[in-house]
Amino acid sequence: MATRKRSGSGSKWQLKEKVVQMYECFFKGEDPTKTNSNFWDELFLLKPKVPQLEAEIQKLNIDQLLQLKENIHTLFHQCVETLSHGHHIRVVYALQTLCALIDSIYKKTSGVSGFDIINTLMGFDQAELRMQGLMDHLNNFLSGEFPASLKTLCLKLLLVLVTGTENVSQNTLLEYVMINSVFESLIQLLCNPQSRAAHGHDAVLLLTLLVNYRKYEAANPYIVKLSILDDELALNGYGQVITASLSEFCHQFAAQHQENHSAGWLSSLTNMVGSMFVSEEGGVRTQQIRANNAVLVALYEGVHLNRNFITTLAHTQTDGSLPPSPSNTLAAHTTPPSDSSAQLPAFDVMAEPSNLLVTFFQYCSIVMQDTKCESSMNSVKLCFLILTCISEDQYANSLMHDANLTFKVLLHRLPMRHRKVTTERTSPSQPLAATLLDLLVEFIMSHMMKKLPMELYLLCVGVAHRLICYQKRCRVRLTYQWKEVWSSLISLLKFLVNNENHLARKMNIFHLAVQVVNIFNLFITYGDTFLPSPGSYDELYYELIRMQHVFEDLYSMALRYSSSDGDLKENALKLTSCLSNVRAIINHFSPKIEAWLTNQSLSTPSEDQILEVVRKNYDSLTLKLQDSLDTYERYTEKPRHAQFFTAMVRSVVNDTRQSIDFASMDLQSILHEFSSIS
Repeated sequence: MATRKRSGSGSKWQLKEKVVQMYECFFKGEDPTKTNSNFWDELFLLKPKVPQLEAEIQKLNIDQLLQLKENIHTLFHQCVETLSHGHHIRVVYALQTLCALIDSIYKKTSGVSGFDIINTLMGFDQAELRMQGLMDHLNNFLSGEFPASLKTLCLKLLLVLVTGTENVSQNTLLEYVMINSVFESLIQLLCNPQSRAAHGHDAVLLLTLLVNYRKYEAANPYIVKLSILDDELALNGYGQVITASLSEFCHQFAAQHQENHSAGWLSSLTNMVGSMFVSEEGGVRTQQIRANNAVLVALYEGVHLNRNFITTLAHTQTDGSLPPSPSNTLAAHTTPPSDSSAQLPAFDVMAEPSNLLVTFFQYCSIVMQDTKCESSMNSVKLCFLILTCISEDQYANSLMHDANLTFKVLLHRLPMRHRKVTTERTSPSQPLAATLLDLLVEFIMSHMMKKLPMELYLLCVGVAHRLICYQKRCRVRLTYQWKEVWSSLISLLKFLVNNENHLARKMNIFHLAVQVVNIFNLFITYGDTFLPSPGSYDELYYELIRMQHVFEDLYSMALRYSSSDGDLKENALKLTSCLSNVRAIINHFSPKIEAWLTNQSLSTPSEDQILEVVRKNYDSLTLKLQDSLDTYERYTEKPRHAQFFTAMVRSVVNDTRQSIDFASMDLQSILHEFSSIS
C-alpha cells in the first residue's frame, strides 16, 4: 500500500488506502486490469470513498474528462453489471459508486454549454442498453423483497439522476427514465405502510420531478400515469406523505407559538431585544417553508392532474400510518433546550380526526402570514393555486360543504396592531368550506399594505368567488357568518380608494375591484337561493347601506379614470357598470331611511330599525339582471403559470440536490438487513 506525506506533520507518513490508489490509477487513464486481472472484483469489495472519488473527477479539466471517456464508460458498465451479483455488499457498493460517479460528472460539467453527459458516462452506442439494464435493476430492487437500506440507495441514485441539471427539462438522461418507467415501483412503495414510512417522501418527490420533465413540450408518461391512477391505497399513501410533512411543520410552529406565548416577561423582553439584532426565527421559518415547497408541488400535481386524488383530500387519517417527514421542520434548525421538560410535545396524530385538507388549511394560515420576500410570495402563490384547483372541483366542493363532515381547524392569525391576539385559534367544528372562507378573510384583512400583493389578492378573491358559485349552482346554504366576508371585501375596496394615487400607478386596481364588486352582485342577485336565512340577505343590504360612502367613493374614482385615456380606462368603465346595482340599493333605501328617521325624530337608528325599513321596501326596488356573475375562467397552468412552475421546480431541484446524502452508510446495519431477509 502506498504512502503519502501528511501535510504539516514533518517526517510522518500515512498509508493511502487501496481503494484510493485504485481511483487514482483509473482516473490517470490507465487500464488497471493489465496489472491486476481482479481489479473489478476487488473494487466492489472495498467500501467506496466518495469524497476521494469526487476529488479525482473534480481535479480534471473538461478536456481531460473527455479523454477519459473510455475508462468512465467501463466504470459505469461494471457498476451496472455488479448490480446482478449475488454478493449483497458488492451491490450496495456498486450503487454507491454509481451515485458518486454520476453526481460528480454533473457537478463538474454544470454550466458547460454543449456538454453531453450521456456520451461521457456511457457512450451513445451503449447508452440505451446500459440505462435499460440500470433501470431494470432499480425496479427490481424497489419492488422486490430487499432491505430498506438498498431501496433507499436506489431512490438516492434516482434523485441524483433527476436533479443533475437545474432545469429538469434540460436533463437528457431523463429520456431513459421516461422510456424505462419507475412509476409502478414508486407507487408500490406508497401502497405499503412500512415502505411508505421509510421511502414515501423520496418516492413522492421523484414522481413530482419526473412529472415536470418537459411537461409543456412532449408526451410525458408520468403525467399520463398519474392522471389515470385510481388505486385508492396509492392515492391515500401519496396524500399521507404530504400530510406528514405539512402537519409536522404545523405542529412545530404551534408548539413554538405556545411556548413563546406562555413565557414570562423576562423571556419576552430577551426575545424582543434579540430580534432587534437578528431576525433568525423569520429566516429559519422562511427556509423551512421553502423546504416544504416540494410536497406542495406534489399536492398541486395530485389535485391538478388526478380527479381520483380529490377523494383522498377529506379522507380521515387516524390510522397512525402517517410516514415521518424528512428533518425539515423548524426544530431541525434550533438548538434543543437543555431542560428535557421543555422539549416540544410529541405529535399525536390520534388526538383529533384530521385529513389533508385540514392540515393544508392550517399550513396555509402560517405560510400566508409572510409575503415580504420573493420566496415567501412564491409559496403563498402556490398555496392559492392549489386552493383554486380545489375550489373548482365539484366533488371537492361537495366534501367541503357537507354539513355532516365537520372539523376543528387551528388557523393561525398574523399579530396586528388593531386587533387582540387570542390564544384560542381553533375554529368551531364546521364544514371545511367555512374554514376556507375564514382563511380567505384572514388573508384579505392582513395584507392591505402599500406594496399590495395584487396577484395574491386576485387569486384569493377568485377562490371565494368559486366557492360562492358552487353554492349558487347547487343551492347549498352554508351556515356561516357572511358578514365577515362582506366586511373584509368592503375594507379592501376602501383601502384601494384611499391608496389610489400610490397603487394605480403600479397596478390595475380596477380589475381587482371588479372581481370584488361582482361577488357582491352575486349575493344581491342570487343570495336568496344560497344564503342560510332571509335574515342574512337583510344583513347584506344593511352592510351595503352602512358602508355606502366606500361604494360612492369607488364609483367616483372609477368615473374619473373612465373619462380619461389611460391604460385603466376599460377596467374603470367596467367597474362603473358593475356598481349599478349596489348604487341602486343605496339610492333606493337611503332616502327611505332618512324619511323614517325624520318621521321618528331620530338621528342615530339601531341596526334592527334600519333592517325593518329595508324589509318593508324590497318590493319597490328595481335591479338590473347582470350576466355571467356565476362564471369564471377555468384554471389552466399553461401559459399563464408555466414560468412560475418552471421556477418553482428549479428551486425544488436545487434544494433536493443539496440534501442528497449517499456517502454515509451504516455497513453493519445494511449487512444485518440482508441477513434477516435471506
